[in-house]
Amino acid sequence: MLFDDTYKTIASHSEGTYRDKGSKFIAFAFPIKSDEDVKDILQKLRSEHPKARHFCWALRLSPDRSIFRIQDDGEPSGTAGRPILNTILSADLTNLLIVVVRYFGGTLLGVPGLINAYKTAAAEAIKESNIVEKTVNDIYEIRFDYMAMNDVMKLVKDEQLNILDQNFDNTCTMQLEIRKSSLNAILGKIEKLERIDIKYLFTS
Repeated sequence: MLFDDTYKTIASHSEGTYRDKGSKFIAFAFPIKSDEDVKDILQKLRSEHPKARHFCWALRLSPDRSIFRIQDDGEPSGTAGRPILNTILSADLTNLLIVVVRYFGGTLLGVPGLINAYKTAAAEAIKESNIVEKTVNDIYEIRFDYMAMNDVMKLVKDEQLNILDQNFDNTCTMQLEIRKSSLNAILGKIEKLERIDIKYLFTS
């Protein structure tokens, strides 16, 4: 196989805390599907922590782990978002957002102190999380004649395909999740069935 078709993420929201010289750093880790999720999460955290000074974060997205963004939110450049991201990278996780909320304790920590604080808080949140491995799947829609129903259902059952959506009328439609590593073999079998159209939708 030429590529890795699994990736690791977290199953649900988790938290971790770190304290240094009166400052408190609370890390919140969230599984996310796109960077559009970030705005709502930040708004919620800001309303829950009105007295906090900084909301620094990093995210990594997509099964190939290629998308990432960082935000220092007023901390010196490179002392917050980057250490949070490096923690995500070293855990080899993706589809993940970590926001570290800082309550300032009155004493400046300096650059090394900040880097350590943000990194440690993020690592604590990951340590508290439930890490899960997921497969990279392509989502396809198939359209078929009602007469082909038995053939389609047999293939779905034999290949243990996950049906995301289905609509049975004169023309039937079904959205199927197909693991990338077995994609070519399954598409070949689908194409051998009669009266079937297949269309690629997206990768998850």
